Amino acid sequence: MSERSRDLPRRSCLAVPGSSERFLEKAPGIEADMSFLDLEDSVAPLEKEAARSKVINAIKSLDWDDRVLCVRVNGWDTKWTYQDVIEVVGNAGERLDEVMLPKVSSASEIIALDLLLTQIEANAKLPAGHIGIEAQIETAQGLINVEEICAASSRLEAIVFGPADFAASIEMPVLTGGVEIPDYPGDHFNYVFSKILMAGRANCIQVIDGPYLKIRDIEGLRAYSQRSRILGYDGKWALHPDQVQLLNEVFSPTQEQFDRASDIVEVYKNATETDRKGAVMLGDEMIDEASRKMALKFLSRGERAGLVRSKT
Repeated sequence: MSERSRDLPRRSCLAVPGSSERFLEKAPGIEADMSFLDLEDSVAPLEKEAARSKVINAIKSLDWDDRVLCVRVNGWDTKWTYQDVIEVVGNAGERLDEVMLPKVSSASEIIALDLLLTQIEANAKLPAGHIGIEAQIETAQGLINVEEICAASSRLEAIVFGPADFAASIEMPVLTGGVEIPDYPGDHFNYVFSKILMAGRANCIQVIDGPYLKIRDIEGLRAYSQRSRILGYDGKWALHPDQVQLLNEVFSPTQEQFDRASDIVEVYKNATETDRKGAVMLGDEMIDEASRKMALKFLSRGERAGLVRSKT
């Protein structure tokens, strides 16, 4: 995996159509944590081959700051996959961090991509293991095999849920994916979210929610994003620049949470190292080693989002 990008934040993951030079040129100016230049669903079949050179040029010529930079190739069930990978990875240079593989249904698909990337890196004189992989879970078969998929390669940096294709795969009676279904008495994707999250966390990779398709419904996006955020997801896709700022906010700790986490770590450290106590009161709450572990996760997310502790 790319050592540079593996632990970078992915609160907002901006989709950029690879066939549109206009959108490609605008993307670096949008403050997303991660941008992926798309060769798959947002590109018409007749434009897919021509889009490769546009994506390569954008990677090499535009200023992408420090964000995670990824290209989504077409899936192994199409005729474009291997050439997407060979042409883009072989010519984009070291600034490309990752390749995203859609509609992953088995670990063997990740292994095949890993082997191909190894050969391309050698021929393109890229550092061995430089290119990371993001895998999308978008089918029933992919969900069944998600544990094996997440463990298939050390290149894996993130696992991503694709709600629209997944809804089609299980024949869910909806016409819009990734939005609330008021007629269902609960969260219709809770099991899916949880299963993907457990597989990702067990393999120390980031876990990303897919798109919210109602682009202009910003408050709906906020409410829906809280579902996966509360479960522990690291971020969510943005299909439009207007969604990015909200996602950066939702998937970051608040200043109050960050300060509280800092207090927990500090007080617990003093208790264990100075007073030799395994538990101590902080206000009206008893904190112990489990409290410290929870607090460290908030600190890690907050630091990745640029937060610093408030002055006391």
